[in-house]
Amino acid sequence: MNKKQLLEDDLKYIWRPFTQMKSLEKDENKPIIIKKGKGIYLEDIDGNKYIDAVSSWWVNTLGHSNKRINKTITKQLKKIEHVIFGGFSHEPVIEFSKKLVSLMNNKLTKVFFSDNGSTAVEVALKMAYQYHVLKGNPQKRKFVALKNSYHGDTLGAVSVGGVDMYHKLYKPLLFEIEQAESPYCYRCPMGCERNTCKIDCLLSIEKILEKDANNIAGVIIEPLVQAAGGMIMYPAEYITKLRSICDKYNVLLIDDEVAMGFYRTGKLFAYEHAGIVPDIICCAKGITAGYMPLSVTVTTDEIYSAFYDDDVDGYKTFYHGHSYTAYPLALSVALENLKILEEMKIEEYLKPKISKFSKEIEKFRSHKNVGDIRQTGMICAIELVKDKQTKEPFSYEDGIGKKIYLEGLKLGAILRPMWNCIYFITPYIITEKEIEKLTDIAFKALNKVLPNEEK
Repeated sequence: MNKKQLLEDDLKYIWRPFTQMKSLEKDENKPIIIKKGKGIYLEDIDGNKYIDAVSSWWVNTLGHSNKRINKTITKQLKKIEHVIFGGFSHEPVIEFSKKLVSLMNNKLTKVFFSDNGSTAVEVALKMAYQYHVLKGNPQKRKFVALKNSYHGDTLGAVSVGGVDMYHKLYKPLLFEIEQAESPYCYRCPMGCERNTCKIDCLLSIEKILEKDANNIAGVIIEPLVQAAGGMIMYPAEYITKLRSICDKYNVLLIDDEVAMGFYRTGKLFAYEHAGIVPDIICCAKGITAGYMPLSVTVTTDEIYSAFYDDDVDGYKTFYHGHSYTAYPLALSVALENLKILEEMKIEEYLKPKISKFSKEIEKFRSHKNVGDIRQTGMICAIELVKDKQTKEPFSYEDGIGKKIYLEGLKLGAILRPMWNCIYFITPYIITEKEIEKLTDIAFKALNKVLPNEEK
């Protein structure tokens, strides 16, 4: 089928996510049809190659078309592609669960499977609420979430979200939460400076818990980076102190590692930087190196034990599940992914690349419209502003991110800025030379849209 017909059929039959479909009628907005991928590159139907600077929605970690993972899928297909997980099991899910728990130092010990990040969060919220019910505290049904947070698009996940563009319309359908201030260091809600503050933004959560902890089941966070809120980064000390606050008021700490897990921050999980262990952790995206849908919600023996009972059909059973729970193909990939990461000695492998990114993003600092540069592990963000002194942001109508995205495509990179942030979340296999090339492309795209001229 030729390109013209493919595009016509795409627009005729497909309803895309996060997209005003009418906008696709413009030539510049028409979808790019990707034919294949290899390593950090994607290639379209016309033969144009692009650096996948966003890891195809933050999922790809080992690059496209990884030979070992391709082989693993083929091998598993010859055994069993799928089997009901009620009353049955299989080797990949058992081996993966055992391996994952060992990597969590055997403190988070029980693994519940689903198929995407939003659902992993739904599971965590239901699990936390039912745990408190089983412990004799049915009134603990509210959650504390942060402004600028994003935990997915199902109704429970949207309830604990804090990005109005995604969530505001659905508020009549959502359950009640308490919303705390975001730890947004560049635009501190407390008016503090990072080098002198004492994590004062945590006072927002503590005041909520001091007043209403009796009715609160848990606090949910994105660790170290609020991704969809604009790549907002904050210090690990925030999580360390939050752990103590949650313990003080008997509420659970839910750690949404969907985007940050599997070494995005330089460690297996972001919570490790804080030296704590959450009560419940949600993982997806990089769990299968971007190959197949899979997610897990992992919790402690203490929480699991509250559900453990002789009455098999009683209210202590956790009634949640999916047709593709513990999908064998996905689990075989997830297990192989862990083996590859272990063999790569991934923490050490990433250190020079993290340093290279740190060096290369400094080139943006002198630009008149760059307000802040931030980095956590393999994630970098450059926040753009109209005015450096006032930190005045560009409006949504300015369309700065979209313009930079289009310029990036011309130069050979998929940048896809988030709000007013250019960001990089690349596959781990990117080379130092490719990091330099990518950041150069981004800098050129920025200068094309916002020429760096003195006022």
